[in-house]
Amino acid sequence: MARSRKPEEAATPKVDGEAAPNAVWFKPVMVGFMLLGLAWILVFYITGMQYPIPGLQSWNLLIGLGIALIGFLMTTRWR
Repeated sequence: MARSRKPEEAATPKVDGEAAPNAVWFKPVMVGFMLLGLAWILVFYITGMQYPIPGLQSWNLLIGLGIALIGFLMTTRWR
């Protein structure tokens, strides 16, 4: 004897390999990286290219861009 399916089972097919939603912390961390990178670059330019780390000089710009890039790369995994 064939078993009948419930209406809600027929309405929502399950797809194997479907990605789960992100963790609660993912979005704040993503935005935090982008803002931290922006703040790093702003501090670098506002202080006359001396800070946040005085000994690195222009490498501070690359560090700020790298931090912001981590946040932007995280957006590709956001669901």
